[in-house]
Amino acid sequence: MLLAIPLRSYTQPILIMSVIPFSFILPVWVHVALDLELSMMSTFGLVAAAGVVINDSLVMMDFINRRIHKGYSIFTSVIDAGCERFRAITLTSITTFAGLLPIMFETSLQAKFVIPMAISLGFAVLFATFVSLLLVPCTFVVWQDLRTLFEKRVHEKKTVGFNKEEGKER
Repeated sequence: MLLAIPLRSYTQPILIMSVIPFSFILPVWVHVALDLELSMMSTFGLVAAAGVVINDSLVMMDFINRRIHKGYSIFTSVIDAGCERFRAITLTSITTFAGLLPIMFETSLQAKFVIPMAISLGFAVLFATFVSLLLVPCTFVVWQDLRTLFEKRVHEKKTVGFNKEEGKER
């Protein structure tokens, strides 16, 4: 609901949050590859990553909406958003991942407790960056196509049986 207010849409927050499950794919595989169990700390890392992923997706969606309100087409707005916001989204995620690298490679006994969280957060953010740069614009375009198709069908049903020349029902 908090995302629906600034976006003025109920569907756009759903599109933004649709990226969250995809951000869990790489951290789970990394846990398996490193023979680490998914612990409560791993889950905390995934929850933290969800916030970063939502932020990246929100930046993308906001840029798309601003372009559409300026009069650009949907497709042009999506392409421009991907090109213009690529650097900001990528740098945010890469710096987050780079900041977690020292924790991931720490060998002390005290760090063993937080290493699963750092792995979950780092790899979720890294993978979700690319997913959000691809999935959010694609789902937005698909949603707009479905919405246009639905509106077109509703309009056709309203005009069936109405003779435009005579201005009355057949």
